[in-house]
Amino acid sequence: QIKESATLTRDVLEQHFNDLKGTLKKLLDERLLSLLQEVDVIEQESIKPLDECQKLIEHGVSTADELLREGESAVDGDVGQQNEKLCNFTKKALHIQLDSLPEVPSLVDVPCLSAQLDDCLLTILKNEIFRHGTVASRPPVQLEEFVEKPGGILVRWCKVDEDFTPQDYRLQFRKGTASHFEDVYVGSETEFMVLHIDPNVDYQFRVCARGDGRQEWSPWSVPQLGRTTLVPHEWTAGLEGYSLSSRRNIALRNDSQSCGVLYSKAPTYFCGQTLTFRQVPPGIETVGQPDRRDSLGVCVEQQNGFDSLQRDKAVCISTNGAVFVNGKEMTNQLPAVTSGSTVTFDMEVVQLGPCSNEGGNFKLRVTISSNNREVVFDWVLDRCCGSLYFGCSFSYPGWKVLVF
Repeated sequence: QIKESATLTRDVLEQHFNDLKGTLKKLLDERLLSLLQEVDVIEQESIKPLDECQKLIEHGVSTADELLREGESAVDGDVGQQNEKLCNFTKKALHIQLDSLPEVPSLVDVPCLSAQLDDCLLTILKNEIFRHGTVASRPPVQLEEFVEKPGGILVRWCKVDEDFTPQDYRLQFRKGTASHFEDVYVGSETEFMVLHIDPNVDYQFRVCARGDGRQEWSPWSVPQLGRTTLVPHEWTAGLEGYSLSSRRNIALRNDSQSCGVLYSKAPTYFCGQTLTFRQVPPGIETVGQPDRRDSLGVCVEQQNGFDSLQRDKAVCISTNGAVFVNGKEMTNQLPAVTSGSTVTFDMEVVQLGPCSNEGGNFKLRVTISSNNREVVFDWVLDRCCGSLYFGCSFSYPGWKVLVF
């Protein structure tokens, strides 16, 4: 692990600094080109009026020189031609203004280009470069625990660097030997339930963190393998009144008039596990209208002909928060189930064998939690149950429940 991580770290550092050098050269070349273009523009705009002034002066000098030659010729000619040449010379000289010149700008008004280059840039770059990048012998966070869930894995992680103050965590995973990791969670919690996990398949996980007030992420934790042997929970398909997602773990109460209990496909809930129902907001619609007969819970067996789990051999919670055990309402009540609510069922075996005073020989300790409150009670059954069904029933459309 040390040699492999050291080799990987060298590769990352070399690639990063090679990319930086390429980017810096590109940026410097672009800046140089921009400044050279500014020089060209100033030069062209500034020299144009001077060029025009020079042309006017040269034209005046050329005209004066030509007139001077004509005067010399008139003086040097014979007497008969002198009068005529002098007359023509005089007329021409009177029409030419030899005493006017274009306005020439003073020297201080003529641009004088120069380049201002602040040497402190090198100092700033030097200081920033020497502070850029760190090498950590250990990542500040590491994966701590994998808990098998039906069709999912609960991943937990923890901080291992006491001097590191995390602001956010980032969890990634990849299936089997896939080449790329993908984000599955970014947030401040230290655990996350990863769903849509195929049973008996290895998944690789890694986590990193972002320090308080920082933008960059820390180094990744050591990748670890996780898997679940538990098949995913699924609702039974084909019941009129309910529409299921492609993975059959989400059930939506549609607007059909048909009513009844939607059961799980198989008895996949075992004691010692946590069964979770989450009320998913159905898009832009509001949550369904509650009814006293609504129910979310578990049961020993599927029984058709009932429109609720508020019956014998079942425990459930209604959307108004009432808790029912074998069809009887308990005095303790939980908060009402609303959009985004999560309801969990935890069960453990507390008694096996005959129990005449309770009228049964199998007792389960049941804990139902909802909105940070819970009720705990004993559920007495007449036979041992290694696995249980789960189910739901809603009288009105709009309820959408995810189970895991």
